Amino acid sequence: MTFKRTFWLPVFLALVLAVGFGCAATQKTAEPAKADWQFHDIVEVAFVQQYAKVPQPAGVLIVDSRPYKPKYANGHIPTAVNIPGSKFDKMTDQLPKDKNTLLIFYCGGPT
Repeated sequence: MTFKRTFWLPVFLALVLAVGFGCAATQKTAEPAKADWQFHDIVEVAFVQQYAKVPQPAGVLIVDSRPYKPKYANGHIPTAVNIPGSKFDKMTDQLPKDKNTLLIFYCGGPT
């Protein structure tokens, strides 16, 4: 009986230590994804309100990046152009040619 205890106790402890250290070694710290581009700012409603006027001020484009149906159709900023995120690369012709134009994107939030 003592042989079984003396044999299984070290095996059990070795297994617990291996699992414990193995799991601890594979944990990674959360680092932000690095990209070649970064957005400039996340802005407040008051900032957008000064540009969400009819007629739209020159040098500004507001882009609604939500899907067209039903979200954009049910309500959007009056001067906004709808370019869904999933179709952005196919609809870049709707963006202004002037690279100094202020682009304000909005969406439905994180999904």
